[in-house]
Parts: sequence; C-alpha cells; structure tokens
Amino acid sequence: MLTLLVTMAKYVYSFDEGNKEMKELLGGKGANLAQMTSIGLEVPPGFTVSSEACLEYLKKDKLPKEVEGQMRERMKELEKKTGKKFGDPNNPLLVSVRSGAAISMPGMMDTILNLGLNNDTLEGLKKLTDERFAYDSYRRFLNMFGEVVRDIPHSDFEAKMDEVKRENDVEKDVDLDADPLKEVCDRYSKLVGDVPSDPWEQLLEAVKSVFKSWNNKRAIKYRELNDVPHDMGTAVNVQTMVFGNTGDESGSGVAFTRNPSTGENEVYGEFLMNAQGEDVVAGIRTPLHLDELKNIMPEIYSQLKYVCKILENEYKEMQDLEFTIEDGKLYILQTRNGKRTPNAAVKIAHDMAKEDLISKESAITRVTGNQIEKLLHKSIDPKADTDKIAKGLNASPGAASGKVVFNTDEAARRGDDGEDIILVRPETTPDDIHGLAASRGVLTSRGGMTSHAAVVARGMGQPCVAGAEAISIDLENQLFITGDVTVHKDDILTIDGTTGEVIVGEAPLVEPDFSMEFQEMLIWADEIRSLGVWMNADTPEDAKKGLEFGAEGIGLCRTEHMFFDEERLGAVHEMIIAESKEDRSEALKRIIPYQKEDFLELFKVMDGYPLIIRLLDPPLHEFAPTDTESQKKLAERTGKDLEDIKRKVSKLEEANPMLGHRGCRLGIIYPEIYKMQVRAILEAAIEAKNEGAEVKPRIMIPLIGDVNELKFLKEKVVKPTAKKVFSKKNDKVKFKVGTMIEIPRAALTAGKIAEEADFFSFGTNDLTQMTFGFSRDDVGTFVPSYLEQGILDEDPFQVLDENGVGFLVEIAVEKGKKVNKKLSIGICGEHGGEPKSIKFSSKTGLDYVSCSPYRVPIARISAAQAKIESNPS
Repeated sequence: MLTLLVTMAKYVYSFDEGNKEMKELLGGKGANLAQMTSIGLEVPPGFTVSSEACLEYLKKDKLPKEVEGQMRERMKELEKKTGKKFGDPNNPLLVSVRSGAAISMPGMMDTILNLGLNNDTLEGLKKLTDERFAYDSYRRFLNMFGEVVRDIPHSDFEAKMDEVKRENDVEKDVDLDADPLKEVCDRYSKLVGDVPSDPWEQLLEAVKSVFKSWNNKRAIKYRELNDVPHDMGTAVNVQTMVFGNTGDESGSGVAFTRNPSTGENEVYGEFLMNAQGEDVVAGIRTPLHLDELKNIMPEIYSQLKYVCKILENEYKEMQDLEFTIEDGKLYILQTRNGKRTPNAAVKIAHDMAKEDLISKESAITRVTGNQIEKLLHKSIDPKADTDKIAKGLNASPGAASGKVVFNTDEAARRGDDGEDIILVRPETTPDDIHGLAASRGVLTSRGGMTSHAAVVARGMGQPCVAGAEAISIDLENQLFITGDVTVHKDDILTIDGTTGEVIVGEAPLVEPDFSMEFQEMLIWADEIRSLGVWMNADTPEDAKKGLEFGAEGIGLCRTEHMFFDEERLGAVHEMIIAESKEDRSEALKRIIPYQKEDFLELFKVMDGYPLIIRLLDPPLHEFAPTDTESQKKLAERTGKDLEDIKRKVSKLEEANPMLGHRGCRLGIIYPEIYKMQVRAILEAAIEAKNEGAEVKPRIMIPLIGDVNELKFLKEKVVKPTAKKVFSKKNDKVKFKVGTMIEIPRAALTAGKIAEEADFFSFGTNDLTQMTFGFSRDDVGTFVPSYLEQGILDEDPFQVLDENGVGFLVEIAVEKGKKVNKKLSIGICGEHGGEPKSIKFSSKTGLDYVSCSPYRVPIARISAAQAKIESNPS
C-alpha cells in the first residue's frame, strides 16, 4: 500500500524559530524580534505571519488555508508563556498586530494595538488594572481597528475625542479620567460600527488589512521614492502587549545606540513615564531625555545601556530600538538600523571601524552617495520654518538665497558687484554662462537633470533647481507666478538644489562640515578602489576645487565655455560671420592668446595630472549674435552690412542642431577652428613645461561616428599643427589624441576607431539621448509619467541605462581593448558622478570616471564600494 506524505506550507513562525538572516520571509521587524529572542533579550513573545502569506493573499484575495491553523497553534504557545488566554474575560491576552517588510518603511503601513478587547475582556481588564487604563486601552483599539480595517479617516476619531475634551474642559487626552474615556469608547464604537466580538475574527481581519496596507498609497509612494521593490510583500507580527501606562513604575521610550544627529558614541533617546509607545512620538506630552531615566529608574537605565551594547555588537550597526517598562520590568519591542544625518553616518561608520567593530571595507559601504552629496554643500537649517512655494528637479545640490533676477546680463553685472543673485530663467543656454557664474544659484521652469543649467551648475558647485514646471515665468514683466504666489524681480528667494524646493524669503543656511572622519574614510576608499576618479573642469578654479576633493586628472575640459568671455566674444562673432577661410583665420588669431592663457593656467594647476581638452563641440549658431543690438555693433565693428549679418546668422540655424553641424563635423568643414585650438593647447603645454609644470595634454575630438572622421582630423589638422608648433618653439611635449564615444555607431565600430585613438571617453549624456531618441532638455514632459507607470525604472539621464546604453559601452570597451591594449577608457558624462553608474563603470572595466568637482568624493567612495562588491570576501 502506497502512503503519500503531504508537506504543509509553513506560513507562521514563532519568535523562537527565526533569526536576523530571515528578513525576506519574516520582514525586518520579525527577523529582528526573533534574533533578540534567540540571544536572550526580554522580548514580549509572539509570532510572525510571513511575507509569503501576504503575497498569496494579495494574489488570491484570501489567506492561504494553512494560516489560521498555524496561528492558533502559535497562540496556544503564547498563552502558555504568558499565563493569559486569548479571549478569556478573566485574564485576557491582548496582542499588537504590526506590519514589517524586509526593508524598513517607517510609518508607511498599519498597526493595531490592544487587539483582543471586547465587552467581556474589557471587564476582565478593569478588574486586573483599573477603569481608566481599561477604557484608554479600548479606545486606542477601536481607533486603530477603525482606521486600518474599516478605512475610517483618523480625523473622524480626532473629532470625537475633541468633542469629549471640550465637554470636560481639558486640553490633553491624558487629562481625561475613566468616565470621559468611557464616553470616547461609546462614540468610537458608533463610528466604527460592527467590531467583531470574537478576538479571532478581529485578528484575522487585522492580518488581512495589514497585508492590504502593502498597497496603500503612502506605502507605494514610499517605495517609489526609496527604490524599494513592489513585489516583496510585508510580514505581520503578532506580539503580546506590554503596557507602559500601568502606573509610576511603567513607561515607554525610544533609544538609539549612538546619537543619530552627531554620531557620538552615546545612548540617545526619549521616554515618558506612565505612557504607551505612541504617546512618545505623538506629541501629546513632552518626552524626557533618556538621561533623566538614570535618575528616575537607575537600574532600568543600566539595563537599557547594556541592551544597547549587546545589540550593537550583534548587528554591527547603530540601532534604533523601542522599549517599554511594565511595572518595573524592561521589555524590548523592536530594533532596526537607525536613521541618521549624513554627518552622523560618516562618524558612526568611521568610529565603528576604529573600534574594530567592523572592517574599513564595511565602513565604506555604510555611507551613501546621497549622504556625501549633502556633506559638500551648504544646506537649509533643518530646524528652520520655511515657506515652500514650488518644487522642481534637484539638479545641483546645495542651497542658496538671493535677489531674483530674470536677465542674464543683469545677473552677471550685479553678481560681479557683490550682490547675492538667484537667476530665474525658463531655461539657460551657453550664452548665459556669465550670468550663471555670477549668481548664487539658478532656477529654471524647463529642462531636465542634464540640461545646460543643471550641468553647468553642478560643475560650478552651485545650487540648481531645474524643470520647476509649476512656475510660470513672465520675462517681460520680470515676475513669476506659482499657485497664488507672485514673485517679482529683487524679491528674496531661496532654492534648495538638494531637494528641489523653492522657498520665499531668506532661509537660514548651514555651512558644510568636512570632518576628520570623512577625510580619513576617503583615504581608506583610495586604498581600496581600482577605478580612477577624474573631474570635469573648465577653469583653474574648478580644477583647484577638484584637486582639493581628490581628483586625479581632468577627464573633460569644455573649450566652448571659454568663448563667451566678453573680451573674446567679439572675435568669436567675427569668426562666425566670416565668408572666407582667410577672414575666419584672422578672427581666430585674436582668439588664440585667450585660449592659450586658459590652457596655460590649467596645465599649471594640473601639474603631473592628465588634462583632456575637448575641441569645440556645439554648433556655431549657439555663439551667434541673435539680438539686433549685438548685430548692429558687429556691423559697425566689421563694416559689414547689417542685413548680411542677419542672413548669415539665420543661415546657421538648424532644424535639429543636436544632430547637425557640430563636433568633429565643424573641424572637418572649418579645419582652421580646430587648428587654432590644437595650437593653443600645445603652445600652452610647452610654456607650462618650461615654467616647471609636468604636463600631460590629451586632445579629444568630439562626435566621431566613423573612423575616417578621426583619421582625417588627426592627419590633416592635429599632426600638421603639432609639427608647426614644435618647429616654431624648438621644443615639444608628448600628447595623446582620443575621442568621445557619444554616437551609437561609434560604440558599435569601436574596434576600428581604437586603431586611431589613444583613449575613449564616453559622453553618456549624448549617448543616452541618441540611444533612446530622447531630447534631454524635453524629457521632463514625459519621463516622470514613464517612471510613475513603471515603463522606466529610473531616469536614464540620471542613472546609466545598463541594458541599452550600458550594452553599447560594454561592446565599445571589449572591441576597443581587443584592438588597442593600451587604450585608456573613461566616462565623462554626468553619470560619472552617480553611484550606480560608477559601479557599472568599474564592473565593465573602465579605467576612470570623470565628474563635476563637487561629486569627486562621491565617486571615490562609490568606486571603492564597487571594488568591495566585486570581491565580497
């Protein structure tokens, strides 16, 4: 006879059965409760209904059939441990029901306390404690059950409570005695309607409702904002209630094993005597600092400090724990890794490594790029009360206040005169560089994370809020409107480029603090990482700042930004309208001294470090004089007819300039432009060398799509110009020639291009744009919707798209290195400073990443994290 053995699925686990490694199944809270139980801490007993049960419930809209039976078995164990009985009117066992996902989502899902109360058990609780305590417990249960299970708004319960407080002439809930609280319970009961009298019905409804709360709006939004997967589900923890409000020997509180604000190694927290846990955080009464517990209950305080030490040693992390004291006995209700400020995150990680609690490698992984970014810029004082009027993209971190100015020239003039200016524009162009440079920050109503304003602001280390589409800008009347607020020229405005918030008035700012601990952690990171970290810098000031932050070279120096200085702009305009090569060359002769001086200063600053200079990339129309006044001045200066100038400028305009006459195409059609730049670079390098600097010039030719373009410019422009310079100077320097890989075809034919190139640098802004067919300045109109609807997981202009753009990078690296073993490969798009993209770059075999100076520390840490992740031992 054949006997079939059927194994029943296990969905319910006692706290005695789990451990901290079971977070995926038991959720973070359940796994930690099990771990604390296993190491002997005083944890109120309970059990966890697993996240697998949640996913089954959400799929089928009913609990798996095994769940109720397994819960009843675990409840019997609780009854044996506590000496109480679930539903017993004489000695009732009450429980809390709390959510707990694998990744902490504080406040996003639901909790019910004091479950198991009904008319009968309420009477039993009265006899065991007192009437006030019993009614207070019952009204809390009715409130939470009504909110979680019946979807009744919290405000409805508050309204009923306020009615009773007014009738009894008291201000606070705690001032109500037993009879008014009984009245509150009666009114709550009518509001909620039918509450099951059977505690088991209560419990099953509560478990289902907590499972449903995984998909409530705030939980979904939290997951979207914090990059938490939607398919994890939540576990449910059913735990014996302990009460901190049974008298003067009881209390509740929250403790951190280290100070979450400063990172100091001290137990930090708050508590209230004769109170339940939610009272501590609800603001009903002012909590006491944890130090006060030392005086009130010294033995309990010593026990709590001991527990904190045990938990830190167990988790190797700063812990945030909740505790209750019931009649002189300490219980730990939960623990989790504590939230902390960026400064505290650095100090805690550093100090734990110094204490040999964790390794240096582990310390490096504890600090996020987002935390580092906040360390490097001024920020709004978190204690300040501010008037927020709009929100855009947090395009460049930091905060700044100043007078609103809408005109770029005015911003430049007033900023140079020492005024604090916030430049407000619909969008910016390279023409606006002088206004940007002189302003404290920039706000635009259009554009994305890689728009001109965003890129330039990040490079300068200035705050930028881009794409604030709720703002309607009226340039003619010099004002903008958002909602019912109108902001005029010269009004004071504060922008927070770290959060994207726009604030009326001057918000108090706090200076960044580059602590000793952080500097030492950067040294640790440099010892670990293999990926180089360079910077994008166009000026000596940028370069100095990047070197201060630890950059090892310049991966992108944009020469076009140098053309907009007022002194040289006239010559640039003459070059643009020139009808012949000779006229163009004459104008370029006037530009050479300026370009050479720019490069000379950069070579001196970058003594011993490589300097990659990109030859002119934008189309000429971006430099053209478009307003009539400038065109008139140009006509007077050159003797040319005004109408001819207008026609020439109009002729330069293109239907799609991003795919038009720009980059290497300019150098091929107008080789004299690139010859001028190559000459300026090499002459500057020779002069800097003769002044004692060690120079490492790299000439980068942009927008190569075919190897023949690179061949042509090397053979017809770069080499002949270098030969002339070296002959004229009777001196020479070693230099390299490479290209930006920013066209998909260049990536696909990288093997051919590598035969001619000394280095590749991925321009991932344009490569992303051309691979997706997205205009990077217009993505704000549809990408947010793509993200919301799950079409895209992340904005590809913020985080490198590994499957598409990344695949092209992998192809180019493989083909390029195969042909040219000495080929140096880096990335110089905005992705070069983004942690996930840096980790991809390391994994793909790039030699370096290049980013704005203010992101260099982020890149150093992220590169070390990438190395640690690739060698997890």
